[in-house]
Amino acid sequence: MVESERVLVTGGSGYIASFCIAQLLQEGSHVSTTVRSLTREAAVRAAIRKVARTDERLKIVVADLNADAGWREACSDCSGVLHVASPFPARNPRNDEELVRPARDGTLRVLKAARDAGVRRVVMTSSTAAVTYGHGGRSQPFTEADWSDPSNRTDSSAYERSKMIAERAAWDWHSREGGALELVTVCPGAVIGPVLGGDFSASLDIVKKLMDGSLPGLPAFGWPLTDVRDIADLHVRALRAPDAAGQRFIGAGPFYWMEDIARVLRERVPEMAGKVPARRLPSWLVRMSAMFDPAVRGRLFEIDKERPVSAEKAKRELGWAPRSNDDAIIDTARSLLAEGIVKRVAA
Repeated sequence: MVESERVLVTGGSGYIASFCIAQLLQEGSHVSTTVRSLTREAAVRAAIRKVARTDERLKIVVADLNADAGWREACSDCSGVLHVASPFPARNPRNDEELVRPARDGTLRVLKAARDAGVRRVVMTSSTAAVTYGHGGRSQPFTEADWSDPSNRTDSSAYERSKMIAERAAWDWHSREGGALELVTVCPGAVIGPVLGGDFSASLDIVKKLMDGSLPGLPAFGWPLTDVRDIADLHVRALRAPDAAGQRFIGAGPFYWMEDIARVLRERVPEMAGKVPARRLPSWLVRMSAMFDPAVRGRLFEIDKERPVSAEKAKRELGWAPRSNDDAIIDTARSLLAEGIVKRVAA
């Protein structure tokens, strides 16, 4: 059945999408993927070729989340869709609509095209950003029953609000108009892991900035971490498990402070950790620096807040077995060096 199926993965040049495509090809599926321009086709194939063969089983079509054109063709002959494409800014936009509109409207375009094409199931990439924000920090892990609160703008940014609004819109549309189409959502944490090319998750900046000397110390920021290979595996499991329809699944490991990530780098790969800071930055100093750094200022609501999540549901119901945070961090560091994104510095 796998060999005869065709699966659409949206946003083929994206970080998670590349690994989803690779896993599906490795398992024998036929795959379609979308790009905004065919000028990206060679780069997409080259990136995926690092981990999987790209032959006639990979079809690339043009479709943009901001327009209707191309989505009918993209969904044609597909039994499943992994809707992975979504905007992720390096800095906060001027207003929420810059992110909310493409995230929400693009998702609805994909869902409508999938329903009209007779697709069996859509697995949508959401985020723990749609689960844990707007409530402050807490020690009790968040679960799939939790939702971020977009009305609390002191504890979220436009990105978190866009993820929550887009996922809510998907579920609302599905209950009204989904018909026979099945919907599943996957909520990754901060996605790290090996890179295949120039397009990779903004979350990798967490490790990159520790390694390249960009940070003078370790601020009290932290996230639940996810390896990109594991989150791709979770998407494929969610696509195929019969009982997954209509459910959310968190895909993330333990919550790590930046101090934890730095410790792993210094202890496990000291030869790569020559610029990794060891000193904690007092939160009052980080707040002062935010007066002069808009990137820090846009994330100040994160400081000193622990937001752990539980992935027990995905492990129990889908058999998901992610690698450890430590291994994901080390593989990220090695890949950043191998790709020349970070230069090697002696410890």
